[in-house]
Amino acid sequence: MSRGGEMVYIPDDSDFSSFRDQCESLEGWHCRYNKAGVTVWSQGQEESCTVQKIKTRISCKDVPAETLYDVLHDTRYRKKWDSNMIETYDIGRLTVNADVGYYSWKCPSPLKNRDFVTLRSWLPLGNDYMIINYSVKHPKYPPRKDFVRAVSLQTGYLIKANGDGACVLYYLTQVDPRGSLPKWVVNRVSQFVAPKAMKKIYKAGLKYPEWKRRHDPEYKPWVYPEQNTLPSVSLAELSVQHADSLENIDETGLPEEHLSTSDHEA
Repeated sequence: MSRGGEMVYIPDDSDFSSFRDQCESLEGWHCRYNKAGVTVWSQGQEESCTVQKIKTRISCKDVPAETLYDVLHDTRYRKKWDSNMIETYDIGRLTVNADVGYYSWKCPSPLKNRDFVTLRSWLPLGNDYMIINYSVKHPKYPPRKDFVRAVSLQTGYLIKANGDGACVLYYLTQVDPRGSLPKWVVNRVSQFVAPKAMKKIYKAGLKYPEWKRRHDPEYKPWVYPEQNTLPSVSLAELSVQHADSLENIDETGLPEEHLSTSDHEA
């Protein structure tokens, strides 16, 4: 999403339109999984290729689009439902609809855990919502020794209202994990990890209204920017995170271990 250049930029309407088109288009996508209301596609890469573009979709009954939008923004609530997350926090704000943040996550054992620093931007569009991000470098948040710094080339959500009190969620991601991964990992992402993650978000949406009523119900800085108390970040402080500038590790020889307890969670 960095347009192939060296300058960090805040996505504009054309970027959001392009992202939406990718989510809704079926051309060039290969269906990898389709069960229980969840569909997973991959695009244009051999299975052995590490940098795959993955797209998932789930229909969410009884969860309005605006509720799911709140779920995906609310970092305090994320700790309740994202069992793969190790840590997440906002670093600073760029504009009323763009910020910079940190996210680290547990990889399937025995792989090393990954982390990201990303520029995130969001756009409410009528009854639909989009959130997109890509990796950037921030001088105060360099790669850490205990994580492999991965690169989000393009990641995001499209939430589409679907009748009264329901929605359809798309998640599209193209990530360079900075490592040559075993084929079993690539297969597990499309057959297991991605579907499970979508179901978790759906369940989180069902439970969010009750949780939010007990936790600062009026506090939604992603909706009310005047509530945002993050320090300002200048684009000049950031640079594009090029994958080839980061350590690349070879994990292709690692065997597939039995699924951990967290992997079994529905």
